[in-house]
Amino acid sequence: AGATAAGAPARKGETMVGVPFEGRSTVRVGIIGLGNRGGSMIDLFLAIPGVQVVALCDPVKDKTARAAAKVTAAGQPAPATYTKGDHDFENLCKRGDIDFVYAATPWDWHFEMAKTAMLNGKHVGVECPIALQLDQLWELVDLSERTRRHCMQLENCCYGRNEMRVLRMAHAGKFGDLLHGAGAYNHDLRGLMFDPDYYEGPWRRLWHTRLRGDLYPNHGFGPVANYMDINRGDRVTHISSFGTPSLGLAQYREAHMPKGDPSWKETYIESDRTISLVQTAKGRVIRLEHDVSTPHPYSRINSLGGTKGVFEDYPERIYIEPDHTNDSWGDFSKYTDFDHWLWKEHANPPGGHGGMDYIMVFRLMQCLRVGLVPDFDVYDAATWTSPVPLSHLSIKAKGAPQAIPDFTRGMWKKARPGVDSEKPEEA
Repeated sequence: AGATAAGAPARKGETMVGVPFEGRSTVRVGIIGLGNRGGSMIDLFLAIPGVQVVALCDPVKDKTARAAAKVTAAGQPAPATYTKGDHDFENLCKRGDIDFVYAATPWDWHFEMAKTAMLNGKHVGVECPIALQLDQLWELVDLSERTRRHCMQLENCCYGRNEMRVLRMAHAGKFGDLLHGAGAYNHDLRGLMFDPDYYEGPWRRLWHTRLRGDLYPNHGFGPVANYMDINRGDRVTHISSFGTPSLGLAQYREAHMPKGDPSWKETYIESDRTISLVQTAKGRVIRLEHDVSTPHPYSRINSLGGTKGVFEDYPERIYIEPDHTNDSWGDFSKYTDFDHWLWKEHANPPGGHGGMDYIMVFRLMQCLRVGLVPDFDVYDAATWTSPVPLSHLSIKAKGAPQAIPDFTRGMWKKARPGVDSEKPEEA
């Protein structure tokens, strides 16, 4: 067999590119992890017709009980609950009455939960990052291909109104030939990371003692990858990353945490700001940033530039020819004609991240129910997450470029649909 595209290991199954879900009248969902994220996302699953939440898992029993009460309050049968320790999710995944497993747990568990779900015949969606090591990303790709189950990176920020509008404008040629884009997770999390009640334990802060690179690339990377049709006509080939000193969390601890606090035993190595440059096969450049340790208003940057102009977010502004002249930004709100059909149908969606979470869950459940090819797949999950290990390696090597694997094994050369989807004629 030997190695294939871009040093990829030989394929063990068949590609998942273009593979539809099996249609079903009701999508039966199991949820693992019912903290801040899972405990709120359950509301969105319950708000969508044709979706039943049949099983819940969290070792913290009161969180599971609160979530179960939401299910019955929505008029659904009481869900099965799994609360017996950290590995009870394995029993949830073994159930015969689940179509889709959703995991919203600390990062350390994502790989194992995605793997367990697929090995038990379930499609799975996982919060970001989907895994933390390159070999784990390959294993998820191989497992998806072998088991014929889709494995998806959720909370990908691809379904925001601005992101979907820019995507459709890019595909309509409004930016001309695409040249560059940028995405980020610049979000001051110092207070939350030292808050003993917000996260269940210090798991998120502890990653700042382990890695130096971009711990959370998906929010910024996903939308720009879509604009450029990454894995659908172009692919990312290399990443070079640079990191600042790690000072922010230690200074915050000094100012706010009592001397006896366990956090004083921690040594932070994660760069306060990581800046990465990603090259594509077509020569385009994507800039990624990550900063959760210094004062900064929330920003995912979300910019796209081409030969006819540029869009930048936070705040949203646009400059494209021939619409804008005189070197002054134009009004992005004048481009509502380019809104995606999902935003035209759901003008005021509920839930977090400005409604994009609801749009994402609605669309994913629609694909599962109607039997459509998902808008994004395991190749996107692996690509969007690959900067986690690779940026760390690049920073350690003083910015030396690291090859990003071709997780599609050559299938990226073929154009295919993605998040810029057609409205289905529902069965």
